[in-house]
Amino acid sequence: MNTTISNSKLKASIKNFGAELFSLKDNQNKEYIWGGNPDFWGKHSPVLFPIVGTLKNNTFTIDNTEYQLPRHGFARDMEFQLIEKTGNSAVFSLESNAETLKKYPFEFELQLIYTLEDTTLNIEYVVINKGDTKMPFSIGAHPAIALPENFENYAFKFEKEEPLKYNLLENDLISNKTETLKTTGNIVPLHYKLFENDALVFKTLESNSLTILENSKPYVQVEFEDFPSLGIWTKNMAPFVCIEPWFGYSDTADNSGNLFEKEGILTLEIDQSFHSKFSIKIL
Repeated sequence: MNTTISNSKLKASIKNFGAELFSLKDNQNKEYIWGGNPDFWGKHSPVLFPIVGTLKNNTFTIDNTEYQLPRHGFARDMEFQLIEKTGNSAVFSLESNAETLKKYPFEFELQLIYTLEDTTLNIEYVVINKGDTKMPFSIGAHPAIALPENFENYAFKFEKEEPLKYNLLENDLISNKTETLKTTGNIVPLHYKLFENDALVFKTLESNSLTILENSKPYVQVEFEDFPSLGIWTKNMAPFVCIEPWFGYSDTADNSGNLFEKEGILTLEIDQSFHSKFSIKIL
């Protein structure tokens, strides 16, 4: 099942499977979300939960018991329930069940709230600890912005001028090796060579937003004030780029395996809830 919300400026369509945004069009019917051609990458904007990135050996431990989780967790591959809808908003819910408890031994509810306001789509995450123990988790976004022109016609404009230091990935894990993006002021021209070693992982940034420029003109802005970390990724020759606000990232090679000790992990107290949101603005 799919759900569509709209206002006078935008129309957004979301799959109940994964609560995944798969279309965002303006009132001229221009599409801003990657279409999901599996020759490059078959997804559009998956939610990353209860981990972001890759665990060492795809394994973590809780109370000396081992559990297996795939890259980016399981929420993106599960059916959500549509629990509330208005003309311009929709709320989706995923609750823990026997299947999730085998992989992740915590009782939770994850809500995704999509709301259109003018030319902006707000995407809010709510995580609720429904169990009787503290709950470690990460959560992140993975929206793929469609780039209809030549890739080199695009550039990033970060909100602030800052050293754009990112960590390199080795075997899908975070390494201690870092590099710094070359910028002109706060602008980074796009080219595929940037991504020859997979995603760019910024553990911390001063900027709270990133604007994609198309032929030097503002095209799409992703705002992520709530999120401490950011991933940027594409596939070679693919006509999209993913701007990924994150709480957490892949394991380091020396990680202990204990999920509570994982770098970047969040911990939610019993009966408490976590809220964060980011937005995609059409310019």
